[in-house]
Amino acid sequence: MRDRPRLASPFTPVGTLRMPDIPAEQIGREEIITGGERLQSRWDFFVQNTRPGTIVLDGDTVTGRAHIQELTRTLDGRQGLNYAVHHGRYQRTGEGWKFAERVYEVRYLDTSPPAGAAPRTAPAAAPAAPAASFADPASAERPERAAAALRANGFAAEILDDAAAARARVRDLIPAGAGVPTGASETLRLSGIDDAVNTGDRYDAIRPRVLAIDRATGADEIRRLLTVPDAVVNSVAAVTETGSLVLAPGSGSRLPANAGGAAQAVWIVGTQKVVPDLGTALRRVEEHALPLEDARARAVYGSPSAVSRLLVINAEPRPGRGTVLLVREAIGY
Repeated sequence: MRDRPRLASPFTPVGTLRMPDIPAEQIGREEIITGGERLQSRWDFFVQNTRPGTIVLDGDTVTGRAHIQELTRTLDGRQGLNYAVHHGRYQRTGEGWKFAERVYEVRYLDTSPPAGAAPRTAPAAAPAAPAASFADPASAERPERAAAALRANGFAAEILDDAAAARARVRDLIPAGAGVPTGASETLRLSGIDDAVNTGDRYDAIRPRVLAIDRATGADEIRRLLTVPDAVVNSVAAVTETGSLVLAPGSGSRLPANAGGAAQAVWIVGTQKVVPDLGTALRRVEEHALPLEDARARAVYGSPSAVSRLLVINAEPRPGRGTVLLVREAIGY
């Protein structure tokens, strides 16, 4: 505020302001007023922020420090960012505490020009490309990468053109007479594989047997039938390009068979379910598969669906047990 007498008033009449790094020394209020005016006349601007430091009381004498940050530029173009300490010696007087001496110590001085430039209005961003849908057919390369990774992880993996080819391949892979449960899968239903397994007399179909058992009295029998069958046929919610399978059923009753309880497992998967990694696979479960399955469950069963269990199969340690049939057409969800 350029109020120099007010600036000098905290000093005793013979108080001293010393600035060895400038260098300058002002003794008494009049010199402090004059010195302040002289400095002011050289500045383009000067900003000082001060915070108190340690105070030590010794009778009627006190010593202390104040910590300072300053930003300044002089009229001749010099500028600086400065960190300093004011070492103070205070004296009790009839007018209250006053500075007997104040010593200004520079601790850091940066005279480099400020970096950067004035902000400008950013150019309008190009419209973002729409995010790929989890229902979109995969590129030709993605199933190939997934199949190679699955084989490296111990699975057999085949890429087929359509659901009819997958249906025929299931018949080739699973021997007649095998006890086979199927998962509650739209992929199996739409491909005709569910009907092929659960009707006719080629297989010992587990699903019709389970539906015929009273759940209140036959829970243990149902559990044994579903846990260790000869073979299990199912689909998955996602396959990763790193060679993992992700299953997220509502009840989880068939997970033991998929995980290793069944002597043989065949998974039929539309290649729209192939995703780059496990994180994307879990997003596909939550954002895509679950809402569609929930709508189906409400329509068919009158109750909502949920991901009550989650199974990630990263590898197949038993060679020949697990086969993944990747179908190029988008089927199921």
